[in-house]
Amino acid sequence: MYYLIVLVLLFLAELFYFRVADKCDIIDKPNERSSHTKITLRGGGIIFYFGALVYFLTSGFEYPLFMLALTLVTFISFVDDIKSIRQITRLLFHFSGMALMFCQWGLFSLEWWWIVIALIICTGIINAYNFMDGINGITGGYSLVVLTSLAIINEEIILFVESDFIYTVICSVWVFCFFNFRKSAKCFAGDVGSVSIAFILLFLIGKLIIETGDFSWILLLSVYGVDSVLTIVHRLMLHENIGLPHRKHLYQLMANELKIPHVVVSSVYMVLQLFIAAGLLWLPIDHWVYFFCVISCLMVIYVVLVKKYYPLHEAYLKQKKK
Repeated sequence: MYYLIVLVLLFLAELFYFRVADKCDIIDKPNERSSHTKITLRGGGIIFYFGALVYFLTSGFEYPLFMLALTLVTFISFVDDIKSIRQITRLLFHFSGMALMFCQWGLFSLEWWWIVIALIICTGIINAYNFMDGINGITGGYSLVVLTSLAIINEEIILFVESDFIYTVICSVWVFCFFNFRKSAKCFAGDVGSVSIAFILLFLIGKLIIETGDFSWILLLSVYGVDSVLTIVHRLMLHENIGLPHRKHLYQLMANELKIPHVVVSSVYMVLQLFIAAGLLWLPIDHWVYFFCVISCLMVIYVVLVKKYYPLHEAYLKQKKK
């Protein structure tokens, strides 16, 4: 009954946000780098923050430092969805949020270089999650797989966080998927959605890694990770400015050049990550052996597919110049 009430409340909150976004003209207009073709409401992913907030308020204010951190990054991302802000301002909010999250983890009791490593990894993951938010369903669907995997780990392997936290956030993702995981999306996640859900997942996976001392749990983000890192490498090889928007991710080639429906591409990413997570949980194999096998296979898949289909994107670019 609790989760049903949460689901209904979050659904109503999302509908209320749509009215606000419509009146305030918070919209996403298609451009030459977009994978969509019509004006759509932006920022529907703010519901992820509300999901975490519901848990915070009903749990007796559990994880206060993390909630403050999430509030900071959600706020600056929402402002960025409305109007562009300076990168230094965004980084200031993000680093402040990560410092608070590190406090919640208890990371500052470790050697200083652990802080540096965590800062680099967290910054990379947040940006990767933001870059990957480009087609209908991919952010919500992929996040649902990761959260479900974390819920199973929490129930069957090791209790690293209160279960209600994961399930309440899952409710918010289901609400978002209802409006986004479809052929014609009612809304997009926006920076506020992709950054906030990335921050929530980071908090959960970080707690799991600290609790177990096993970094291989990062495989729960492996599909996104390999696509993001190798796309950056590819763009560097092309001597491009990696800070500028583009359409070179593998999922973008699939959706734009190969004309595969968005929901199908998103489903492929979901299923692939689901199988990887299942193997991590239940295959009788050393986690690090499995880690390197998975990363190697994903890299091979990426290289083969991009090498085969990237010429289609080059042809598109040449046509646009004409």
